[in-house]
Amino acid sequence: MDGSAAGAVLVALCILYVVWGSTYLAIQVAIRTIPPLLMASIRFLVAGAILFAWSVRRGDRADQVGPAQWRAAAIVGGALLLGGNGGVVWAEHRHVPTGVVALIVASIPLWMALIDRVATGQRLARPAVLGLLLGFAGLAVLVGRPGGSIDATGVGVALLAALLWSGGSVFARHAPLPSRPLVGAAMEMLAGGALLGVVAVAAGELGDVHVHSMSGKSLAALAYLVVFGSLVAFSAYAWLLGHARLSLVSTYAYVNPVVAVLLGWAILSEAITGRVLLASAVIVAAVALIVTARTMPERLPPPTDAGPLEGPEAQRRRP
Repeated sequence: MDGSAAGAVLVALCILYVVWGSTYLAIQVAIRTIPPLLMASIRFLVAGAILFAWSVRRGDRADQVGPAQWRAAAIVGGALLLGGNGGVVWAEHRHVPTGVVALIVASIPLWMALIDRVATGQRLARPAVLGLLLGFAGLAVLVGRPGGSIDATGVGVALLAALLWSGGSVFARHAPLPSRPLVGAAMEMLAGGALLGVVAVAAGELGDVHVHSMSGKSLAALAYLVVFGSLVAFSAYAWLLGHARLSLVSTYAYVNPVVAVLLGWAILSEAITGRVLLASAVIVAAVALIVTARTMPERLPPPTDAGPLEGPEAQRRRP
């Protein structure tokens, strides 16, 4: 990776670290007066429509955008946005603190490691195995005993959201999406937003819409999620999936909780208890072990006459 590419990866990662760390707070503010799943649907439909209109006419116009690409976008968008983001929104609606939700989402690299093991047969190094065990121990500390102050159903949904987001991210690296990352990201947001809208309507959220009761703060938070959380950060994430190692991309998951916990404490006056601090330390240490293990030098295959080794972008474009 040359200097300019490395710099672009660093900038994209910083966007994920800071912006996605702040979206937990923005979601909490937005759903105070806007139904949660409907809010998420509007967020991604608006952002996806803007990004698609802007990006589809740029770059390689021969890049195919057909039924196969839309099917792949629906699978990825369903996993990431309906399952992943929708689960986060619903968990926060159940009054699970923003910092706690972010800590649960920090298990994403753990799930990615397991999915890689199942999907590709790649064996995990000992530090990775230790990280997996430590990570689940941290989640157990976080949830605590049944009947505790943290809603168990909300925690379970947040865990499922992390699993679905991880599976969708692994699938996206090899899915037949357009080679232009912004076009693919726009299609995923449109598909995911539409699926969220269907679930919101089925859940009866349309009956909970009261335009006159929507606060300015909630609308401002929704606008922030559209512009920064989706147009900027989700586009950066889609680009990173094709240009950086999955283990490196997943590091955002253990930086976000630090941002989310601090913002929740500073702005929403959410308590930082000893249990949350202990769980934070355990989960961050576990994910650090996973990331370190996944970035260890790998033995290269013997040279063949098949040409140079493929990079992440070439692998993503492979049928």
